[in-house]
Amino acid sequence: MIDCVLLAGSPNNGPLQDVSTSRYEATIPVGGRPMFSFVLDALRGSDRIGQIVIVGPPELEHYINHPDTRLVPMKQGLMDNIAEGFAALGMPDAPVLVATSDIPLLTVAALDDFLVQCGAMDADIYYPVVSEPTVSKVFPGVKRTYVRLKDGRFTGGNISIFRPSVFAQCRAKGEEFTLYRKKPLKLAMVVGSGFLVWFVVGALSLADAEEKITGLVGVRGRVIVSEYPEIAVDVDKPSDYHLVKSLLNAG
Repeated sequence: MIDCVLLAGSPNNGPLQDVSTSRYEATIPVGGRPMFSFVLDALRGSDRIGQIVIVGPPELEHYINHPDTRLVPMKQGLMDNIAEGFAALGMPDAPVLVATSDIPLLTVAALDDFLVQCGAMDADIYYPVVSEPTVSKVFPGVKRTYVRLKDGRFTGGNISIFRPSVFAQCRAKGEEFTLYRKKPLKLAMVVGSGFLVWFVVGALSLADAEEKITGLVGVRGRVIVSEYPEIAVDVDKPSDYHLVKSLLNAG
């Protein structure tokens, strides 16, 4: 069993203002419910998940009705909120699942598959990716940011596993990676000039990227290839919102 930090504190001050006046992205209604509640249901539906700490605004307290789920106040930045979640869990040495609240299509099956693939969880960080054909097969026409590698084109997932004890040492680079997560070329520049050249010509493999990036921050990391695009289809623009809304209403 693994504990989880659910990040739900992003203010609704970007493109999603065009579809909702909610103060926070987590509370944007979709399918008749706040967006984050779908993610919470998937997490609570897995028997592999233990405690859940939600980092977000007080408004979310109304939706928490499970003894192993609690809300803690959010801070300003993403990394600050992850740190708040880890602190609320007592900074365990055991790995912790971190999920964002903007993936309402997340299913128990997708979540459990990722956790099973992580195996014994002896690494410090686990990060899932999904191939473009896998995304297109399930969600035709959806627009994602893809990285071109020797193995194919991949987009990143919105769940991951961290070992809190190494969080401090990789926090600075983590902030850079987060800042450029939708801009693959700039992300490659952060990693280094040699990496950038190999990236531009498409000569990097997933294994190369895994080794270089985790080596840069001094941790043991693994990339997990998922066959569940639900973990990668986040809602950060109106077209995402309308797609997810139509799928949830149809379901």
